[in-house]
Amino acid sequence: MQAEPTPRVTVIAPMKNEAGNVASLAAEIAEHCAPLAPFEVIFVNDGSTDGTSAAIAAARAVLPCLREVRHVESCGQSAAILSGVRAARAPICVTLDGDGQNPPAELPRLVAPLLSDREGRLGLVAGQRVGRQDTVSKRLGSLLANALRRRLLRDETRDTGCGLKAFPREAFLALPFFDHMHRYLPALMRREGYEIALVDVSHRAREAGRSHYTNFGRAMVGVLDLVGVWWLLRRRKRPVIARDADIAREDAA
Repeated sequence: MQAEPTPRVTVIAPMKNEAGNVASLAAEIAEHCAPLAPFEVIFVNDGSTDGTSAAIAAARAVLPCLREVRHVESCGQSAAILSGVRAARAPICVTLDGDGQNPPAELPRLVAPLLSDREGRLGLVAGQRVGRQDTVSKRLGSLLANALRRRLLRDETRDTGCGLKAFPREAFLALPFFDHMHRYLPALMRREGYEIALVDVSHRAREAGRSHYTNFGRAMVGVLDLVGVWWLLRRRKRPVIARDADIAREDAA
């Protein structure tokens, strides 16, 4: 029996009560990620109480490389992404929201810069939504939050809330983990000395289910998160390792 090839890319989608979006999302990923083969897909079921798990099982008929990682209880989007990255077998991971608002057609564009990065300088390719299909209140709340974050952290990114992000697996796992950290990946990757690439991506309206976020809830945790990340950036020290003199002499000889 021939061994299954190691995937080049792992696509990760966190999901909570998204049974109505599973089938269409899996089918679109299968279509648009075909040029990236071999690839794998991980849907992280974050404590869903609807038929999400059954829908994922059915979707494997369309996408055999699909796997489910299931949380016993809901732990949030950042924890779901972390579980997906830990389970990934590919050296490159790319994420998108499980609600279908991030078009899978954008995935190859995000992965391409990392596949061609021979020197390992690129730590993140981050999508920035254009023509966002959300309510006015959600767009305004996001605009204000992004402006405050950009001013304090100087991460030069206008939209860190976009779920479309691609990064090297090992680079992500080396970052400090905390709840909501997925919103601060540009600043955290820069903190580690990586370069960041920004890509404008499309956005579409949700077709099924409902949003699990509110502006008030985001604002309450966002202030503490922002202060915490600002502290992390200020406290980071990257040591420069000097070459041992004996090794240098041996190399010269």
